[in-house]
Amino acid sequence: MPEAQEESRTVEPVRDRQTVTSGGESLERVPDGVTFHDVNTHVDERGAVCELFDLRWGWRDEPLVFAYSFTVRPGMLKGWGMHKEHEDRYFILFGEVEVLLYDERPESPTYGLLSKVVLSEYRRRLMNIPPGVWHLDHNIGSRDAVLINFPTKPYEHENPDKYRLPPNNDRIPYRFDNPRGG
Repeated sequence: MPEAQEESRTVEPVRDRQTVTSGGESLERVPDGVTFHDVNTHVDERGAVCELFDLRWGWRDEPLVFAYSFTVRPGMLKGWGMHKEHEDRYFILFGEVEVLLYDERPESPTYGLLSKVVLSEYRRRLMNIPPGVWHLDHNIGSRDAVLINFPTKPYEHENPDKYRLPPNNDRIPYRFDNPRGG
């Protein structure tokens, strides 16, 4: 009998750990200040409509001051990026993106926390990313992911509030095998 087959018999099965509540909510910890707002897509025989942002939802107090869309191609990474003066507010329109978050704020109760959040068109929602939290977007789907960002501060072309690190670096405790993008 080949050695690999013999080894597989001696390995004990490992029970899955709970990852969601009985109501379907993720148990993944996220950096302090990261919040979500589920968004409904209404479908009828003519098509669909999805509201992207409404201050009346009471999700975030900051007004809508700037918006842009961006895409991430299948298998590609965008990030690590971080802002010091504003927060990002992501909305996923199409695709599936794993957002990695690393809290580097020394005063934060979640300082040093690395977490993963999946945004998907199958459960559209808004997600905010506070200043000082590094984030990286990884398309885990099979088509371009389309996201919209409603940052709390307009982009300043002359003085961007954007700080970057390569996917694999000595500052964030996460490693990618053969990262594509950055």
